[in-house]
Amino acid sequence: MSSVRVVVIDDSAFSRRTITKMLEGIKDIEVVGFATNGEEGIQKVVALKPDLVTIDLEMPKMDGFTLLRILTTRFSVPVIVISALSAADKVFKALELGALDFVAKPSGSASTDLLLIRDDLQQKVLQIVRHKQKDIRRFSRQMPVEERVATNRQAAEHPASSGVQQTTIDLVAIGSSTGGPPALQSIFSSFEHKFPFAVVVSQHMPTGFTRAFAERLNRSSPFDIKEAEDGDPIIPGRILIAPGGKNMILEMCGGQVTARIVPPTSSDLYVPSIDVMLESCAAIYRKRMIAVILTGMGNDGSKGVRSVHEQGGYLIAESDKTAVVYGMPREAVATGLVDRIVPLPCVAREILVKSGFL
Repeated sequence: MSSVRVVVIDDSAFSRRTITKMLEGIKDIEVVGFATNGEEGIQKVVALKPDLVTIDLEMPKMDGFTLLRILTTRFSVPVIVISALSAADKVFKALELGALDFVAKPSGSASTDLLLIRDDLQQKVLQIVRHKQKDIRRFSRQMPVEERVATNRQAAEHPASSGVQQTTIDLVAIGSSTGGPPALQSIFSSFEHKFPFAVVVSQHMPTGFTRAFAERLNRSSPFDIKEAEDGDPIIPGRILIAPGGKNMILEMCGGQVTARIVPPTSSDLYVPSIDVMLESCAAIYRKRMIAVILTGMGNDGSKGVRSVHEQGGYLIAESDKTAVVYGMPREAVATGLVDRIVPLPCVAREILVKSGFL
């Protein structure tokens, strides 16, 4: 295959050299240029027409968000953000603006600790390279206001207390990866009020980011959203986000379903593992659960989908019309077991329909 051309944009000379060295350690990757700020970065993208760009959010002359908007809308080039852990909230804003993925710097200063991101960076770049260009979409994932209002209006017209239709769903389990953060925010912010089911989420994310992510989601949703802690009860109206770098499983303890946070095993290619979470959910909730597979690279979730189906649960997959990367949903659909394939703006409504609220 021809080389994948990359431009590195970072105002730190040390970071530019180190990132370039790590990228050029990947077969078929060629760093064709670098830039020290956003203005220079745009010039390099225009001149070199790269297949991928890496950017730092903290740069002089042009802030990273302005640069990101230009790169993803005007040039439609995939962008990986490489930013410090301390800038977690900025990273999620960048993902909402169209960044395809992010890699966490261990520190904000020039340090050999930067070498610690090599495996994560190389893995994410390889995932992008291996996916066909048509599988990667770059656009804002925010649900249009008119669709959000319509969903809320329909829910309000069919309140849970109507007595006409009782809910049969106690748990919604969601798995997501690349493109997942803005997709999850779109779904959770579309609910007008709490509904009497619990939600658990496994979003592929590194250690140190999920607490800030949960707090960001909590600000725009009527559900109570938090990073899961070991022993947290699974209760209606609450959304638990699996902590980065760990797996979340559900267990029955003294008549109460609780979340257990466990280290990943050597066989878990993706963490937090969607398969591991879904298998534990299916064993407890059986037909009283919905599993949702959203955008992402790889095949995590496909084994869990089989477990959910075997236990009588309901399965939803995001369609290729809206998935930023149609990898995980495609693998779920390929099992032949998915009940509904819907675009992102319809996921919340589909959950409410199956739950008996619409």
